[in-house]
Amino acid sequence: MVSEERERRRVLDPERDAAALKALTHPLRIRLLGLLRQHGPATASELAVRTGESSASTSYHLRVLAKYAWVTEAEHRDGRERRWRSVHDVTSWNNTSMEVSPESRAFVEFSRRRQIEHLADSVARHEADLAAGRLAPEWREPSGISDLIPRLTPESLTELWRVLDEKLTELVARDEGDARAEQVVLLTAGLPYARTEPEPEPEPEPEPESASASESESAPESESAPESESEATDSSRTSMTPKRPRADRSRRKADPS
Repeated sequence: MVSEERERRRVLDPERDAAALKALTHPLRIRLLGLLRQHGPATASELAVRTGESSASTSYHLRVLAKYAWVTEAEHRDGRERRWRSVHDVTSWNNTSMEVSPESRAFVEFSRRRQIEHLADSVARHEADLAAGRLAPEWREPSGISDLIPRLTPESLTELWRVLDEKLTELVARDEGDARAEQVVLLTAGLPYARTEPEPEPEPEPEPESASASESESAPESESAPESESEATDSSRTSMTPKRPRADRSRRKADPS
């Protein structure tokens, strides 16, 4: 069982497989590899029809993939055109190891973006298959997408990956001879977020005193009497009554109520 798993999976080494990584970081090549893994052996002409490319283009890129052991020749139906097959069913790598060079980091980023595109394509095809009746009705309920956000430690996330992989291997083996079994796109992700703390609100700046108030408070008392008692009273009331700070107004504007 272990030897079969090793045959099925290619584990990348960023130093040993640097050229192979660079060869696969190409949209058409990674698509060709995916098609061979999904649909089995095919010719360059058959893949050209699926991708909308010319057979000369697909033939060239298949030869590049073969050079770096991603694909190899399959058994020929006849001698007119070579057939190609994927060497492995799965490509995997160690994330920490892939941090060693810009090229390996670029490959990981490229692969993740391509997986997201593959998910979008898969959703469209799945919905079309259901609408056209190409899938049995019992597939409607178990199909779907989940976007849970649990809180886990690195050890728990590692264990989750291991349990998922072991259970998937078990179920694939169990359903191998079942005529109802279909290909299921199972795209899993475990992407931790860094904690973010809310930014503290800036301290409100005190409003500077107005020039008229300052002059009124600092002016020396006049030797002459005011023209009337009512004018003196009003002036005193104006200088002694503080204005509402500007901070209060800004808070009211920010208040959604």
